[in-house]
Amino acid sequence: MEKKEQDRIVRRYYQYLKLEKGCSANTIDAYMRDLDKFLNFIKEEGKDFMTAQLEDMHNFSALMTDIGINPVSLSRILSGIRSFYHFLVLGDIIDANPTELLEFPKKPQHLPDVLSVEEIDLLEAQIDLSQPEGQRNKTIIEMLFSCGLRVSELVNLKISNLYLNEGFIKVEGKGSKQRLVPISEKAIHEIELYTLERNLISTSPEHQDFLFISRRRKKPLTRVMVFLMLKELVAKAGIPKAISPHTLRHSFATSLLEGGANLRAIQAMLGHESIATTQIYTHIDTTHLRKEILEHHPRNMKK
Repeated sequence: MEKKEQDRIVRRYYQYLKLEKGCSANTIDAYMRDLDKFLNFIKEEGKDFMTAQLEDMHNFSALMTDIGINPVSLSRILSGIRSFYHFLVLGDIIDANPTELLEFPKKPQHLPDVLSVEEIDLLEAQIDLSQPEGQRNKTIIEMLFSCGLRVSELVNLKISNLYLNEGFIKVEGKGSKQRLVPISEKAIHEIELYTLERNLISTSPEHQDFLFISRRRKKPLTRVMVFLMLKELVAKAGIPKAISPHTLRHSFATSLLEGGANLRAIQAMLGHESIATTQIYTHIDTTHLRKEILEHHPRNMKK
């Protein structure tokens, strides 16, 4: 279907929500944003929303789950998509609703916490930069949030895998699979400041290439050390949430999604198993990934 015709149908749906359903402006905005996510997904799959099938709905739902969208948010998104297809059937635009048999995710008792940009800034404000580990810890917080790294990827990050001039870092994820991750200007700035101190720390030859080093132990940081550091900052900031390094990774994905980033790009940047094969990565343009994070991550959108 041509974009002009799709836009016409979407405008009709907007009027349907406003005039016939009497939805509030906030509800309509949420429905339209969620619909836009689905329409972009269908387009990327090379398909037409007019002929989408239940399988396409399942694939979309699985992708949303894969990038970290919690069940409550996913249920809201799927509800909006079902509403859209109900409208298409009512308007005799399509014959059958492909979402009729679509199952919604079960709501867990406890949802994972997400940190806002303001809360990330509050965490970083608790760091005493006059202390030897101050700049290191600020760099860690910024990279977890700006790059969506797993804590294991962070502590194993090598200096030789930093391509700051190009705006990327090379990360080794699960199963020793490597991927290029775009990095924001803010995170680059923090790394450059920390590197001035890192270069003064002498380590054994086997540890010389590790970026994040314990000044006392002269060895790479461990995951537990990062967790304890973050826990201390959360307590100082008075943030009443269950926070771990993974929370910052989840916040990274959530903030990109809310900013309108491409779903496949988010999935690629997170390095999830479902798409982290060499064959698939050869078809993902790293320049496009960098464009996605620069355009849709709040660290860059604030500029």
